[in-house]
Amino acid sequence: MTALDNLFKTPGAKLIGYVPAGFPTVQGAKEIIKAMVDGGVDAIEVGFPYSDPVMDGPTIQAAADLALANGTTSKDVMETLRYAATLAPSVIMSYWNPIEKYGVEKFASDMAQAGGSGTITPDLTIEEAQPWLDACKKNSINPIFVIAPSSNDERLKKVVTNCGGFVYAASLMGVTGARAQVSSAAEVLVDRARKFTDLPVSVGLGVSTPEQASGVANYANGVIVGSAFINAVQNAPSFNEGLAAVKQLATELKAGIAR
Repeated sequence: MTALDNLFKTPGAKLIGYVPAGFPTVQGAKEIIKAMVDGGVDAIEVGFPYSDPVMDGPTIQAAADLALANGTTSKDVMETLRYAATLAPSVIMSYWNPIEKYGVEKFASDMAQAGGSGTITPDLTIEEAQPWLDACKKNSINPIFVIAPSSNDERLKKVVTNCGGFVYAASLMGVTGARAQVSSAAEVLVDRARKFTDLPVSVGLGVSTPEQASGVANYANGVIVGSAFINAVQNAPSFNEGLAAVKQLATELKAGIAR
């Protein structure tokens, strides 16, 4: 039983905040995580910065590029996770190449030792996931896969029955980024996933306002926000003002969820 499992046993939809390790610096990412949690974020996704993030839009790509330019290493990612896990249930979001290069068993083991609850692997297909599933089971961490509106019922069942912690439901066929509205496909996808699993289902891609968070919380167990937090930092006149904006945004999103 991970900290993430225990979090979802408590009532109410949860607010999950994302930031890449190393953005805008290794220490800065930790400060952003602290501001998120201080504002009401319930769980943290630590992004493993990657040069070809196929699921991520321009905002997160730019943040990841900056983290890589800063020389952020896998060790920095694990240290950021270790810090985050002292504040809230925390996971890593990573594309598969960095995990494979790190070593599948070692990645899972080091994650567990750092206090992490699991890993979101957006580009790992379920057909190729058995070594990862074995490593997660051995180290008692959650394997979190992403489902999309395009998935048929047979594939949905195969994916969600191998998830742990929660199921990550992508709200649309596209990339991350703040949007004017959350796709109506998200609610349909959550309902379809629940036919095959009792796990919590969290929705990501496009949530950026309290109103959107409130809407998603009506049908999902978790509301995932990434680009909006990064924008809050990037658009601020100074980093300290960015931290204040992150905390304020978290407070507003959490209030939206609580409506």
